[in-house]
Amino acid sequence: MNVEVIGIDLGGTAIKLGRFGSDGTCYQCLSFPTPQPATPDQVIDAITDAVRQLRKNVNNIVAMGLGTPGPVDGTGKIAKVAINLAGWHDVPLGWVLEEKTGLPVILANDANCAGLGEAWLGAGRRFQNLILLTLGTGVGGAIILNGELFVGHQGAAGELGLISINFEGPICNSGNRGSLEQYTSVQAIRRDTGLEPAELAEKALAGDQKAISYWQDYGKLLGVGLANLIYVLTPEAIILGGGISAGSDLFLPAMKAELEQRVLFSSREGLEILIAELGNQAGMIGAAKLAFQKLVKIEDQLKS
Repeated sequence: MNVEVIGIDLGGTAIKLGRFGSDGTCYQCLSFPTPQPATPDQVIDAITDAVRQLRKNVNNIVAMGLGTPGPVDGTGKIAKVAINLAGWHDVPLGWVLEEKTGLPVILANDANCAGLGEAWLGAGRRFQNLILLTLGTGVGGAIILNGELFVGHQGAAGELGLISINFEGPICNSGNRGSLEQYTSVQAIRRDTGLEPAELAEKALAGDQKAISYWQDYGKLLGVGLANLIYVLTPEAIILGGGISAGSDLFLPAMKAELEQRVLFSSREGLEILIAELGNQAGMIGAAKLAFQKLVKIEDQLKS
């Protein structure tokens, strides 16, 4: 029997679920608005009902993966905080869903799941070692090493947007100052220009010199942050996702020039800079891959 898993992307406005085979085929997909208020009980009940729909007349689903908008503990069972969801603090989401569904459940941060999705079926499928950076309202990240998601010993690794590129820069919600997120997120662009990224991109494409200059500076700052990450991880590829990546032609040249200037060739040889391909499906797909990797680990433990 070909086994299947369920991948779940829990967002502040919508919850997406898919039933996947081991080759990445999505056999069924559901999407519905996140309950409001999005309390843990409401969300858990909604997910349980949706899982019940996906399992109807299907008997080969063996695990679930779930991406949550915030950090997860080292066991992959507890959502420590969930951004834009009401009343979430140390919610044992994985344990409760296991009890309600009878399936093994593994959780990860949503950006981590997006990175795993891109590594499996998206722009990163040719690589075993890569970084994903999501340029959105904030700046999220994911690290894939040897084909697996790296989350560190307590589950909190991969917060790539929180590295500092200016120790006296704007204060970050994390408590850091001058984090990469403070210069390359949607919020940073709004703060600096009073415009949305799409509006600023339109101005640049229309020849507005101030807008063109802003995107060039943006590319330089992004390059500074990526240079730090490259020296530590020497990835085969860097994938840029999130809404801002749609205007990548405006800042990629400056970003690449900054990398060539700052990073030794030996640390960036063969490095590819790519744009994410899976859009808002990446989190759900990555959550499914997470579930398959969980299964492999369970099987290995049983064998030993």
